[in-house]
Amino acid sequence: MKIIALCGLLGYGYNEDSLKLAFKEKVDYVGVDAGSTDPGPYYLGSGKSFTDRGAVKRDLSIALPLVLENKAPFIIGTAGGAGSNVHTDWLVEIIKEIAKEKGLSFSLATIYSEVDREYVLSKLNAGKITDMSPEFPLTEENVKNSSKIVSQIGIAPIIDALNNNAQVIVCGRACDTAIYAAPCIKEGYDHGLAFHMAKIMECGAMCSEPVAAADVMQGYIEKDYFMLRPANPERRCTLDRVAAHTMYEQTNPYMIYEPDGVADLRETVYEQVDPRTVKVMNSKFIPAKVKTLKLEGVKSVGFRTITLGGINDTKTISKLDEMFEVIQDFVKVNANLPEGSYQLNFRRFGGVENNACVVVDVVGQTQEIADNVCAIARARLLHCDYDGRKSSAGNVAFPFSPSDLHVGEVFEFSVFHLAEVDDLKETSKTVYSEVK
Repeated sequence: MKIIALCGLLGYGYNEDSLKLAFKEKVDYVGVDAGSTDPGPYYLGSGKSFTDRGAVKRDLSIALPLVLENKAPFIIGTAGGAGSNVHTDWLVEIIKEIAKEKGLSFSLATIYSEVDREYVLSKLNAGKITDMSPEFPLTEENVKNSSKIVSQIGIAPIIDALNNNAQVIVCGRACDTAIYAAPCIKEGYDHGLAFHMAKIMECGAMCSEPVAAADVMQGYIEKDYFMLRPANPERRCTLDRVAAHTMYEQTNPYMIYEPDGVADLRETVYEQVDPRTVKVMNSKFIPAKVKTLKLEGVKSVGFRTITLGGINDTKTISKLDEMFEVIQDFVKVNANLPEGSYQLNFRRFGGVENNACVVVDVVGQTQEIADNVCAIARARLLHCDYDGRKSSAGNVAFPFSPSDLHVGEVFEFSVFHLAEVDDLKETSKTVYSEVK
């Protein structure tokens, strides 16, 4: 069976000729990941996508007619970047827009994976929550303050959608591997091989040379092995790249943990079968004794304003830590704001002696508070005196006018935990529809 990864992330782009080359052979399934927690909690909280709508539409506009023409089911994971219901509907809207413009018709499965606070509280009260870090225990307060919570689904809901003959499947928050492992496992291939291949494929051509998430990767799975080869003839899979991407984002280089179990790679063998193709064998699977799904939730913590400044004076740079303390005290007196209504942080980047960048970072209970504190801190940074200072003018050069940048609402993760489940489909809801 042949499955292809469109690219490492929907909206990152890919080589159109590579996709057409991939379809020179029979393609059984097509997948693409569309999201991640890498950009942080803001996108889940705000309901916005961290990928551009125009870029996402470009990637889909090329692929959708091809997958439908070739009768290859198309699986998209973590819609809209963060996978909440709002993000999922956003991506479905783009797909329907393309279908209307190009006269396409197909069966669509939309898998929602957002959960409510009551669901998470019931798991917490039942002792079915596992903290992923001892420094971040789940609390009732954090759950109740969460504006959105999603569950990271595995292969089960996707397999159901495929069994119901969905031609296009749009998932809410989903494991990256589920996109590619689900069709392989549905077709009866080994779980260990399926999850291992999926783990490597989910970033597109990142396991090839030259490295690129923005290109098409081909996976071929057989009974006892799988093979990887980039569609673009200018790229090649190598042992080093394939093995390295196996360890990508893994705490244990020999174990890939999934909701269904663990792919055990301790006996895995890699073989370079030709200059562009790597063969992988002997990956095993250990079913989970306790099935879990990861929960991701966010809460609002205020509003942010920042300013950036450059400094190339050695003496000023050497005094920055002292200046930061002086400015903190100055703001406390002059802002005249209640304690706890803002957080003021200074971040410095660059050389110790010259060409440093300073970021004044303020998070306030309101945007007005953040703006006020940032303005006072920025002005004081500009003119702050220190022992041995020779200049009577500004300490900092600002690259932008206006100098203060209003970032807006700020979110932080309030839930980032594992929930024990009786059924790996209990957090998902699938809606089937016909797009015409």
